[in-house]
Amino acid sequence: MAKKVLVTGGLGFIGSHTVVELQNKGFDVVIIDNLSNSSIAVLDGICNITGKLPEFEKIDLRDRSKVQAFFKKYNNLSGVIHFAASKAVGESVNKPLLYYENNINTLVYLLQEFCEMPAANVIFSSSCTVYGQADELPIKEHAPIKPAESPYGNTKQIGEEIIKDTCSAHNNVTAIALRYFNPIGAHESTYIGELPIGVPQNLVPFITQTAAGIRTQLSVFGNDYPTEDGTCVRDYIHVVDLAKAHVVALERLLSGSNKSSFEVFNLGTGKGSSVLEVINSFEKVSNKKLNYSIADRRPGDVIAAYADTEKANKELGWKATLSLDDALLSAWNWQKKLSKL
Repeated sequence: MAKKVLVTGGLGFIGSHTVVELQNKGFDVVIIDNLSNSSIAVLDGICNITGKLPEFEKIDLRDRSKVQAFFKKYNNLSGVIHFAASKAVGESVNKPLLYYENNINTLVYLLQEFCEMPAANVIFSSSCTVYGQADELPIKEHAPIKPAESPYGNTKQIGEEIIKDTCSAHNNVTAIALRYFNPIGAHESTYIGELPIGVPQNLVPFITQTAAGIRTQLSVFGNDYPTEDGTCVRDYIHVVDLAKAHVVALERLLSGSNKSSFEVFNLGTGKGSSVLEVINSFEKVSNKKLNYSIADRRPGDVIAAYADTEKANKELGWKATLSLDDALLSAWNWQKKLSKL
């Protein structure tokens, strides 16, 4: 019988791509999503790719009674992949209490119920923001966890600590925190991709929306950083590569291959690309000139962050295989479909 996995935030950008990869590997999936930053139409996109409609429950995880009712109904889960969270760095600076409620309370309610199961395997959607302004690049998993640069980053640090403490207290709980770098791109089918509601908070959807004429101009926040071209450097990873890593991590826990009850892995390509390099790559694959201007630095932005991927490559047997050009072309194809270009 196929193992059943809960994916919270499963209609979101990374969540939906992970649901596809789980179904491709034979897992049964149930999605929880409150549709605050996603669309119910994503369910059809997933089904179009895999030929199978995942189960769906519209639940706001901040409602503890609904979380309790869910776990009474679904008492045979083999694992939980927890994505559901608010994730915009800038917004978190302006709305810290929203982020603490949405990212911390929901995790606690989820764990309180899931811990009651005989074997609770948790994959946590974490972030390279937990490292803050890193002293050394590339960033290794044992790099110091510094004070967070934003409330969002702080919620990921606290989330990891909550899960680690839970694993220590409960013999039946095992967990892996996956620290993402910068997910971009879309599924090659163009059935699913990034669907920002309102003004995009991330670089690539802002690029594609500018190219499609939805935004008049792209702002590059700062060109006076101590980097090669003065713009921030990030490790951009194709969302499909990232999604596959979640399946591999879950299989590691289900097979008992984990070395401790709580593990962390960096997920990136191991290569940093500046904002201007991303713009140049997009212009190359799309044959579109982008209208962009240099703006002031943005609060909460670190200068450079890219992953040391050796641990994930060796221990998970996972490696990012898709390039920056691949990711940007897929994002542009997705945007063209959305904009009917």
